[in-house]
Amino acid sequence: MASPILPGTGLGSGLDTGAIVKALVNADKAAKQNQIDRQTTTNTAQISGIGSLKSVLANFQTAIKNLGNTQTPQFLGYNATSADAKVLTAVASNTAVNGTYVIKVSNLATSSKVATAAFAGGTSSAIASGTLNITQNGVSSSVTIPAGATLQSVRDAINTQQGANGFSANIVTDSFGSRLVMGSTATGAGSDITLSGIAGLEINAGQQMGTTPTATSAGAIGDFAKDANFTVDGLALTSKSNKVDAAISGLTLNLVAGGDATTTVTVGPNSDGLKKSIQAFVDAYNQVVTSVNALTKPTLDDDGKPTIAAALTGDPLARGILASIRSPLVTTGAGDKLTVLSQLGITTNQKTGALDFDSTKFTTAMDTQKLGGEVQKLFLGDPTATGDAAKGLLTRMNDAITPYTVTGSEGILDARSTSLAKAKSNLANQQLALDRRIETLTAVLTKKYNDMDSLVGKLKATASNITSMFEAMNAQKNAS
Repeated sequence: MASPILPGTGLGSGLDTGAIVKALVNADKAAKQNQIDRQTTTNTAQISGIGSLKSVLANFQTAIKNLGNTQTPQFLGYNATSADAKVLTAVASNTAVNGTYVIKVSNLATSSKVATAAFAGGTSSAIASGTLNITQNGVSSSVTIPAGATLQSVRDAINTQQGANGFSANIVTDSFGSRLVMGSTATGAGSDITLSGIAGLEINAGQQMGTTPTATSAGAIGDFAKDANFTVDGLALTSKSNKVDAAISGLTLNLVAGGDATTTVTVGPNSDGLKKSIQAFVDAYNQVVTSVNALTKPTLDDDGKPTIAAALTGDPLARGILASIRSPLVTTGAGDKLTVLSQLGITTNQKTGALDFDSTKFTTAMDTQKLGGEVQKLFLGDPTATGDAAKGLLTRMNDAITPYTVTGSEGILDARSTSLAKAKSNLANQQLALDRRIETLTAVLTKKYNDMDSLVGKLKATASNITSMFEAMNAQKNAS
């Protein structure tokens, strides 16, 4: 709405009524407006600060989970290296020992793949309703086939009902028609698939398609499922899976290629890998500390006195986060020789609160005290231990920050964000209310001063008339 204040000097009074009204309105508005501005600035800074905390803690939690991932272990005391990763890869656990192994892979473990007889009607061929029984390794799993089913809907039913159990189905069309083809993630001799219960889909044990299939041919495609065959230093071994964890103590072998392919696996201390993982943990931790310090440390003047507060200066939430992540650092681990971080050269900087990592001290500890096998226990825990030590540093650290990062009303940071959002909305409403009041006050004062100016103008006109009248009378009197 346009301001009702009339600019310029009043016609009747000669006063700048617009400036007078503006000064009165600003004086009335100043205190409340300054309060709203200060609170809005603080609120905006706190919202940004809480957002930064959410981001840095989420990054820290992700780093912790990655370091503790059991699929890609990061804290192994030993390192296993394959001379040819195209033949096999290897992972060493903390029970491994230094050594070299020559491994020759004759053939990989294979899974079962079978095909039904051909359906001349293609994927839309009608299939009788009932229960399709899938048998593997002596275990039978059932798939319900409803009335009106087609070959395609049977495929979909198998994938939906038994996909989680490792079975998969698809349709292959050859010159004789469409066949239902089934496979499995299970490998090794004896894992061949048989089908029963539905006419036209039966596949019996020991049944093979053959090299020249016909329309009625059904069974295993190619060879039956078989075990992996390989040798370790000349000793013949077999495995139902291509992931072999029982052949060499402390080693897991992942067979990649057969055909009598040969490679050498070397096992030795994993000092460089451990150093890299520990440095990753220290960097992730320090990112949290640095961010919290930046959000809480005020700007200082030349004399070292605080002048401008940071977004979360004096906020107990920020101090609580630092206290939470520092607590797991001082908990004693479950190892025999390695129980605290300082043994690995990790200490807390007394000025900044960040972690310092002395790589020279770490290397000395690895070489002289042979702590490599216990680093994993310290960071990942020991299932045989009790209490917090059984969890390991990474789990304890994750537990410490989870109350802050969990989403929803249960999360400390989310709850704080919700509170700040409400405060922001309240400040916006206060600003609207103030603007409405000032608009009304401006209109009232403008009307009053305009009325005053009009009245003064009338009084001036009256006075002028009276003066003129008396001047005329005097003139007549003097003339006579």
